[in-house]
Amino acid sequence: MEKTFVSIAVIKAKSGKANILKKELLKLIAPTRKEEGCLEYILYEDDELPGNFYMREIFVNKEAFEAHIQTVHFLNFASQLDNLSDGGVNLIKLSQVSD
Repeated sequence: MEKTFVSIAVIKAKSGKANILKKELLKLIAPTRKEEGCLEYILYEDDELPGNFYMREIFVNKEAFEAHIQTVHFLNFASQLDNLSDGGVNLIKLSQVSD
């Protein structure tokens, strides 16, 4: 059985860019959820550190995730990362260890 791809993408906004970054991240939600391999795609913002965003991503497998990061909507977002984020995307890959 193929392993589900689960990750948390951590993106920290540059000073003064949090609202713009949030708007751009929110634009990713609808088209990503329509992707064939997407099981979950949910954006969070840290209550204690506003401007720190976390995207919980679950895809049917790694190949589906790799296809996601080649989509037009994701590449458009990625082209803005240098301007909006402090350090780009830190992708934390997760493996489930309990039910």
